[in-house]
Amino acid sequence: MMNQRLLLLFSCCFLLNPAFGQEDVSYKLPPKDIADLLLAKPAPGVSTDDKGEWMLLTETSSYPSVEELARPELRLAGLRINPNNYAPSRQNFLQNLYLKNIATGKEMPISGLPSPLYASSVSWSPNDKKIAFTHTTNDRVDLYVIDVATQKAAKVNKTALNVLMGSSFQWYDDNTLLYRTALQPASAAPPKPLMPKGPTIQENYGKAAPRPTYQDLIKSPYDEQLFAFYTTAQLVKNTNGVETKIGQPAIYSSLEISPDKKYLLLRTLRKPFSYLVTAGGFPSTVAIADLNGKIVKNLADLPSSETAPSGRDNVQNVPRSFEWRDDEAATLVWCMPLDSGIMKKEMEFHDAVYALSAPFTGEQKELFKTRLRYRNTSWGNGSLALVTEGLWSKQLMRTSRYNPATDAFEQLMERNTTDAYSNPGNPVTEKNQFGRWVIKTVDNGNKILMNNTTGASPKGDLPFLATFDLTTKQSEILWRCPEGSFEAIVRVMDADKLELLTRRESEDEMPNYWIKNLKLRIADRQITNFGNPYPQLEGVTKQKISYKRADGVDLTGDLYLPKGYDPKRDGPLPTLLWAYPAEYNSAADAAQIRGSEHKFTLLNWGSPVYYVTQGYAVLNNAEMPIVASGADKKPNDDFIAQLKMNAEAAVNKLAEMGVGDKNRMAVGGHSYGAFMTANLLAHTDLFKAGIARSGAYNRTLTPFGFQNEDRTYWEAPDLYHDMSPFSYADQIKTPLLLVHGEADNNSGTFPIQSERLFNAIKGNGGTVKYLSLPHESHGYAGRENILHLLHEQFDWLEKYVKVVGETKMKP
Repeated sequence: MMNQRLLLLFSCCFLLNPAFGQEDVSYKLPPKDIADLLLAKPAPGVSTDDKGEWMLLTETSSYPSVEELARPELRLAGLRINPNNYAPSRQNFLQNLYLKNIATGKEMPISGLPSPLYASSVSWSPNDKKIAFTHTTNDRVDLYVIDVATQKAAKVNKTALNVLMGSSFQWYDDNTLLYRTALQPASAAPPKPLMPKGPTIQENYGKAAPRPTYQDLIKSPYDEQLFAFYTTAQLVKNTNGVETKIGQPAIYSSLEISPDKKYLLLRTLRKPFSYLVTAGGFPSTVAIADLNGKIVKNLADLPSSETAPSGRDNVQNVPRSFEWRDDEAATLVWCMPLDSGIMKKEMEFHDAVYALSAPFTGEQKELFKTRLRYRNTSWGNGSLALVTEGLWSKQLMRTSRYNPATDAFEQLMERNTTDAYSNPGNPVTEKNQFGRWVIKTVDNGNKILMNNTTGASPKGDLPFLATFDLTTKQSEILWRCPEGSFEAIVRVMDADKLELLTRRESEDEMPNYWIKNLKLRIADRQITNFGNPYPQLEGVTKQKISYKRADGVDLTGDLYLPKGYDPKRDGPLPTLLWAYPAEYNSAADAAQIRGSEHKFTLLNWGSPVYYVTQGYAVLNNAEMPIVASGADKKPNDDFIAQLKMNAEAAVNKLAEMGVGDKNRMAVGGHSYGAFMTANLLAHTDLFKAGIARSGAYNRTLTPFGFQNEDRTYWEAPDLYHDMSPFSYADQIKTPLLLVHGEADNNSGTFPIQSERLFNAIKGNGGTVKYLSLPHESHGYAGRENILHLLHEQFDWLEKYVKVVGETKMKP
């Protein structure tokens, strides 16, 4: 139930001058049903050991207070840093951990946990007998290990951890962990001088740097000092509580242990630090070191990514994708472009993948070449690896079999990434002699198992497990979720016995975990029994509706109707459409059915489903495909026209069903969905109101591409103008609620985007309200902010949609 004492916690958000059509604003609550839904206790998180003997259950609070978000924070090089403890400033911590014996069903508390607990980065040991996690306090991060057999936790580190870069820690073996430690107390951070040494200067001499508009960048020499102070760390090996330093302090952005555990693959950042890209794009050195930290081989000195070419299929002309080969003791593999990184160059092969084995003194060996842009390799054994290559611009993906023993390279499948029906799933893996996850083969190595946890089909999502024959290239489904339900395989616990851990749910049944055996065909065994946290939604109906837009493309959406609603008796309802556009090169792919009406509705802060409890029809996930209309066309060439067709089709379908009132329709979305919303209000009269959260509305402020558009502003200035609702702010007369987190961290969606659109609509006499949420990022987290957001959205719908009015449709 909603704690009414929250009202006492709500303080003034900001004060505005009523003389200019603004209001004094303090935090408010939405209707009680909505507040109770938001604050409902979520079901525990679940993870199991590899053998399916033990289950770890984790509990978290739904949303921190805004006061927690308001704590000191540094924003440097794309990182958000708590200046007091060498940790990210914004985390959703676990507040309780407990174990469950799967065989007996008995739940067991864990002794020795810190209180209060702020846990994260939970990880099982290689033998599944221990579980490690970090615990974050105001001034440090510590590492704890749980002994599964005794259900006891103990702190194992002496020096405080530094968890700002890469993974917090890694298991080296069953008794040893590797992690980074802080070099000195955070209080030793360099103070900001009142008198700077001089101005901040940026310069460029003839080199193109077509980078996206990142946020939280380094902006001054003092920022550089702070970044170096907080990210420089010492590598440490901890064996049964004994810490040993590895090498010298550095800015370690990544660390990977070789399969034979004799070497480390290290990437360290170096100066000069960029003012244009985030830390991931800083100059770096990739090297192999031994377990004492001694450099065995320098592999590459990589430049800043500032000068990487634009276009998602283009890459820098440098080595990339360094990794250990999982099926060998210590063999490093990496990729190098053959086309200087420019995909449009006419070449038979565009990338080559190389290998170098311990002791790393010989010559590198070329393994294979790819005709498209190399993506990754999934390793199996000495005769099997699966290689993925593709092109973002063509939405194309290709998978080939590589035989390391013979160097044979054979294409297995090619598909559009947007063709959900043809997705074969992911290979089932098993641990090899090195403890690495590799592709599991069956039928004497002739087949592999493929797990598809979505299973898109013309009948909706129906997850499946299949075999894939490496010779005939044909799939055979072993098990598929029955129609009328939704069940997905979480883990194949025993591939030979086909023992599975699944997650089963329905419209009315909360997701729970089951053990299924396909060979023995014994009754499925339920191992969790989580209850419905949303009694307020009982009786609400959900169905996936299908309809066509004017050019014949099939569309779908998830329709929610209020409890007890009868269209014949009650008539059409005020309706909220919520959507997010997606680009397609193929109309057939765009028309595919996605999602399942048989999944349980789990709510988060951004869901529009809350308003079904207040008498609204809600069409969630209303499809908004933007399809390339010809071989020489790109999807966005017809963006506005297709957006209008999508919206008109949805509105007409709801009206034909008798559930949606054409004169009482609202539209909303988040991020690119907000961009969509503003465009629909600028170019149609379909809606009585709009809700646009954290969007980008002036595309000239993202001039080197946005979303899946890789043309720059200077290549397509008309496109950027026409797709920007800011260009048509004078046409936005439908009431628009703009919302933005004042600390948005997403590339392109700077708060100034909402500020300027608000000013433009206001300046042209439109009806608009701008809600700036204190301390919020691109996704919102603060409890008071979210409750107030839900109140504002509801108030906007009540004021401008629920009232009966006439809508004059544009031709």
